[in-house]
Amino acid sequence: MTPRVLGRTPHPSALNAPRRRRELQALGDAPDVDVLVVGGGVTGAGIALDAASRGLRTVLVERRDLAHGTSRWSSKLVHGGLRYLASGQVGIAHESAAERHLLMTRIAPHLVRPMAQVLPLFAPGHVARGAYVGLGYGLGDGMRRLVGTPDAVLHAPGPVGRAETIRLAPAVSADALRGAMRGWDGQLFDDARLVVAIARTAAGYGASVLTRVGALELHGDGALLCDELSGATLRVRARAVITATGVWAGELQPDVRLRPSRGTHLVVDSARLGGSDVSLTVPVPGSSSRFVFTVPAPHGRTYIGLTDVPADAVVDEPQPDDDEIDLLLGIVSAALARPLTRSDVVGAFAGLRPLIAGDQEQTSDLSRRHDVRETDDGSIAVIGGKLTTYRRMAEHGVDEAVRLRFPDRSVPGCRTRGIPLVGGWPRARLAEIEAAPRLVRRYGAEAPFAASLPGGSGAARGVTAQELQWGVEVEGALSVADLVERRTRLGLVAADGEASVAAAADAFARAGVDPVDDR
Repeated sequence: MTPRVLGRTPHPSALNAPRRRRELQALGDAPDVDVLVVGGGVTGAGIALDAASRGLRTVLVERRDLAHGTSRWSSKLVHGGLRYLASGQVGIAHESAAERHLLMTRIAPHLVRPMAQVLPLFAPGHVARGAYVGLGYGLGDGMRRLVGTPDAVLHAPGPVGRAETIRLAPAVSADALRGAMRGWDGQLFDDARLVVAIARTAAGYGASVLTRVGALELHGDGALLCDELSGATLRVRARAVITATGVWAGELQPDVRLRPSRGTHLVVDSARLGGSDVSLTVPVPGSSSRFVFTVPAPHGRTYIGLTDVPADAVVDEPQPDDDEIDLLLGIVSAALARPLTRSDVVGAFAGLRPLIAGDQEQTSDLSRRHDVRETDDGSIAVIGGKLTTYRRMAEHGVDEAVRLRFPDRSVPGCRTRGIPLVGGWPRARLAEIEAAPRLVRRYGAEAPFAASLPGGSGAARGVTAQELQWGVEVEGALSVADLVERRTRLGLVAADGEASVAAAADAFARAGVDPVDDR
């Protein structure tokens, strides 16, 4: 879907405060809908798009902001499922590779790019390690070919020499370095941007996307909703209620059993790693299938992750602990010429994985499969899974809702395999878009429209005033925190976020919108 006119002129996919008010009023006037989706993360947004694109009257409610929870704390990767192959989970590996293919070739080529994964090989033991890693990369490449992803999108893996390893990853230690194995996977520019793009695409198909609206009561045929801004309540009747609340599923549906785990990432300046644009991948000692890796990120930053420890509590913003930070620094530093220290860490973030409870002792051994089930309250819950497979999870959820709740109605099958998200443009033609490459990576075909908004004071790390205003007028930001934390990700580094508050407030003023107070 490419835009006609965006910005101040209404457009079917634009989300903003005036549209929210109109659609809340319309829902109050006509509270009977086909599908009510609870949860505004990647899965909930995907369900809303799937249902709306089938012609069902769809409403999505989210008590906070889009991508407020787990969906903004991922590794920013679109995985091909290599780790699942290593543990014999061929089905989920195939599903991951197939969904990665769709995201990179049809759904969001502007938001997902190929990223090299460079695993350095040090003597002694480099031959055996290289053979083992090469076998794994080869299996993953076989799955890539099986699902049809062309070499032009994801290259075949293979060994690289010592000099090329240092060129690709300048911060790597040259001592005993013999070369590296290089594989390829998909990298998201920004996971929160993906969620916003999915939600906006759903809105373009007629879905009502209502943030700051919580579900006080949930039933199989509707819910009692609360506008978190005004306090007003509204009872909605729905043919199907589908929940996608991630690790919070048990709060609304006590019969759903999850065992969340916490994954922590560190944020460092990219210059500290030589400005590398690849993922430096380092094995976790004692494990044959887990790695710590770097991920190039926006605003001149690099993320380092990822831990996998049991989560003691489900909270809105999980915090890394000291042991996790030290673990990540220690493992990645083993491959660096100059070890990282706490002083190099400019930020950190942690997310909770919504793992389905099982018999395994370690959360790292629990499957990332998803499940769709009818719960005791009559709603349909989509639980588990991972960001890469959101579309397939959504398809399963809506299929089940149609089977159970629409036996008397002919509802089309899933269409989302062929629906590009807003801004979508063929990968081979992205260079045709007349805008700065950085903006094309964020907005795709919409980049010229975002760049054409009136000027103003910009935010930290080069984020323009136009980008902030676009977040208010088109991407549904209702508060300064929405802009800083989720539309631009400046908040991942506290100093950047604080330096951007005034510019974000100015963007609301230019858009003629009073921002919500999130304090």
